[in-house]
Amino acid sequence: MPTKEELAQLIRHACEKRGWGPTKLAREVSIAAGKPPGTIERQYARRWLKGERAPTHWLPYVVQVLDLDLEPSGQARTAACEVEATDTVASVIQLGRRDVHRRNFLAATSGYALSALALPDLDSITRRTKTAAGAVRVGAGEVAAVQQMVKALGDAAAELGGGHARHLAVRYLTDDVAPWLNGTYTEATGRELFAATSQLVHLAGWMAQDEGNDPANQGRAQQYYAHAYRLAAEARDPELSATALRGLAVQATDLGFRAEAVQLAEACVRYGKDLDNPRAVAYYQATLANAAAQDDDRKLATRHLTLSETAIGHSGAAAGDSWAAHYSPGRWAHESGMILARLGDLDAAEEHLRLALHIHGLDRRRTRAIVLADLGGVRLRQGDLDGALATWNDFIDCADGIRSIKVHTAANDMCTRLNRFRGMPEADQLRKKAALLLS
Repeated sequence: MPTKEELAQLIRHACEKRGWGPTKLAREVSIAAGKPPGTIERQYARRWLKGERAPTHWLPYVVQVLDLDLEPSGQARTAACEVEATDTVASVIQLGRRDVHRRNFLAATSGYALSALALPDLDSITRRTKTAAGAVRVGAGEVAAVQQMVKALGDAAAELGGGHARHLAVRYLTDDVAPWLNGTYTEATGRELFAATSQLVHLAGWMAQDEGNDPANQGRAQQYYAHAYRLAAEARDPELSATALRGLAVQATDLGFRAEAVQLAEACVRYGKDLDNPRAVAYYQATLANAAAQDDDRKLATRHLTLSETAIGHSGAAAGDSWAAHYSPGRWAHESGMILARLGDLDAAEEHLRLALHIHGLDRRRTRAIVLADLGGVRLRQGDLDGALATWNDFIDCADGIRSIKVHTAANDMCTRLNRFRGMPEADQLRKKAALLLS
């Protein structure tokens, strides 16, 4: 950690690069912390700049808005020296490069998640249609390449977990896609390129989130989701915008930011309200239902769960090419089952989870493993120990070789719940199998 004087020098340098004074710094840090713009007074920021006082409580948000990199060795430098993140493209490329070089990432915060709702740079694509000569020309072929890579990497991650090959997605972003983003293209091609890149960046975020629960991974995932939202909004693609906000909402729910999760999920639903895509509508309505259930708002959860059920009932068998097409009736049944379990309706929850395992659209091993783990937990809560043990055995068999924090957490949760049945041969054997999986 740098000294107070070193930190002040870093803050001054980063502010000078941006043309910020203490008033602007105080405003931006307040907003990043999820507070009203005038929360931090100007004199506090002035003291940080002069080295009279360290920002202590506000340091994570100072680091965030100025993109400071506090090296573990105690040497601190700012990533803004390498890339001046003036717009979304520069910012997302910088984010990918920091990831490649394993630079520090802030822990995920509720303030950062909500700051993603700020208006993106809607003129970014238009500016790039006027790029000077010498920039690489981008057309439909490059856009198709990004789309194909997203599908290939996404299929692998869905089958084997986000812990597999995330570095490939990030390297592809920084080495191949970055020159195209900084290239020259028509406005129509630019929108398609930004939309495809939004999917790639969203995938990198999902893989980071699924890779581990440590603060760096979760902070990395949060930043990727926020950038995916900005890219989608600049591409004027409401479905991709809603899907990125969904990623932030789900993560906020998982991290315990319950009020923020509801707010993000409501924004997600607003973006998707006019879509002519029942699967997407079901996807976003279920997200809000889940956030509301976690926030113990039964009325809101029930209302949006009903809306999601109506939408998925109109989705039809064909998935289509939409980014939300993967939200199959099977995935809806799984998510709805867990919402119902949270609301205390265990019989309906079990019915939905069994349905999820037996209808088309839930054929990825990672997803099946998670559903089996959840179903075992519901059966145990119902008092059906034999059913829980049988289901958990299937879960362990299905989970072999998958690198996913959700699968890892489910196995740990199962072992904890089985501790009260020590001495029972079936339970002891299942714990041993889980230990091998966790090792």
